[in-house]
Amino acid sequence: MTPSDLVLFSVTDRVALITVNDPDRRNAVTATMSAQLRAAVQRAEADVGVHAVIVTGAGRAFCAGADLSALGAATEDGLLALYDGFMAVAQCTLPTIAAVNGAAVGAGLNLALAADVRIAGPAALFDTRFQQLGLHPGGGATWMLHRAVGPQVARAALLFGMRFDAEAAVRHGLALQIAADPVAAAMTLAAGPASAPRDVVVATKATMRTTASPGAVEGELHEFAKRTELGPQAATVESPAFAARLAAAQRR
Repeated sequence: MTPSDLVLFSVTDRVALITVNDPDRRNAVTATMSAQLRAAVQRAEADVGVHAVIVTGAGRAFCAGADLSALGAATEDGLLALYDGFMAVAQCTLPTIAAVNGAAVGAGLNLALAADVRIAGPAALFDTRFQQLGLHPGGGATWMLHRAVGPQVARAALLFGMRFDAEAAVRHGLALQIAADPVAAAMTLAAGPASAPRDVVVATKATMRTTASPGAVEGELHEFAKRTELGPQAATVESPAFAARLAAAQRR
């Protein structure tokens, strides 16, 4: 596999399909993959023939989180590089759907949360995993989970390690629906914006971001959360507890 293959891009019926593509490593995020993901999102935004974006994973996993070797060596700048791809999804001006075909763990959960809507396949699993690794949440995970499922369920996930299969994800509002083929279901949902005038679609999403939290723009809240989490997460990357748990995870 060449580095250029880590993110695939195609357009069908005015919908861009972006696939993180490292199935042998369960689509673990590296800085290279993250940069390619941002480039793919920007490519979709720049194409006036694209009205919506779907993000999915190749193989059995959606995204198993940050590459453990990259995570273990990350400074604050390194963490920001790992975040960059899902931040591009979060900042995308077009409607976005995460077709979660399998496990979405850590940074992979952040990638799913960054989308406007999530559709879960039967094998979908949503798992924060941060605390189990001895790692502070990052990338705005605390804010995104609060926004998606409310304070109690967000705290159950981040503080108590609650995981969500497809049914639990729908029950708690983390996913919109379960579909045997989540990409096909996402394409069906994306037919709405695909058939509408692009300027109306973009303007509607921009307005919803502004009105979601009166007095603040949604993207600014996410950026604030990301920056607030960055220092504590970087500190835990350097902790002995994280080093021990990371080594154990790498041996598995």
